[in-house]
Amino acid sequence: MIRLGVNVDHVATVRQARLTYEPDPVFAAYLAELGGADQITVHLREDRRHIQERDLRILRQTVTTRLNLEMAADEKILEIALDVKPEQATLVPERRQEVTTEGGLDVKRMMKRLSSVIQRLQDKEIFVSLFIAPEEEAVRASARVGADGVEFHTGEYANTRGDSERISQLERLRKACELGHSLGLHIAAGHGLTYTNIHPIKNLPYLEEVNIGHSIIARAIYVGIEEAVRQMKELLK
Repeated sequence: MIRLGVNVDHVATVRQARLTYEPDPVFAAYLAELGGADQITVHLREDRRHIQERDLRILRQTVTTRLNLEMAADEKILEIALDVKPEQATLVPERRQEVTTEGGLDVKRMMKRLSSVIQRLQDKEIFVSLFIAPEEEAVRASARVGADGVEFHTGEYANTRGDSERISQLERLRKACELGHSLGLHIAAGHGLTYTNIHPIKNLPYLEEVNIGHSIIARAIYVGIEEAVRQMKELLK
């Protein structure tokens, strides 16, 4: 069965809107695990717009499944990751002006830097995934740079309008999954995935993991986090 990573960043977004202590992303992670989450995903951004370092350190002590830290290849964030030692680090592009992560890493352009960051994380026995577009060049570069896995950016698929465009994006993802697997990479997907568009994604070949945040947290407003996670887990069967 595909592993479900629940991203609790948006719980922290609500908290930071008032710079207060609630809602607590750590408690949200606890409830997500009760609902069946296979891992908890958080993005410690350079500007600390939602998740704070304190959240990450408490999560390291309380998460009972797997902790997946999304992070830029930034030296200060890297030092925190090496100290906290999550089970997984997912390297993502990051721009302060973006609302959410847009597009995948330019692995080919960043190979020297990424190679160093990946090696330092792996030396601490941290599994390293790269968040990339489902493109052949990016997949091959990810393998060359030494990543353990890749997470394909599914934003373009999620934003499709019409069957022909959706089929085209799914075929693009399918080819990328097959190529990544052939190169020995573990395969994940994420960005813009919802309760309605997850069905074709879960049938992609070799897919091991999806990371979903906004859609689950949005549904949790109405049904609670445990139930929202449970419903997504059911769809992934």
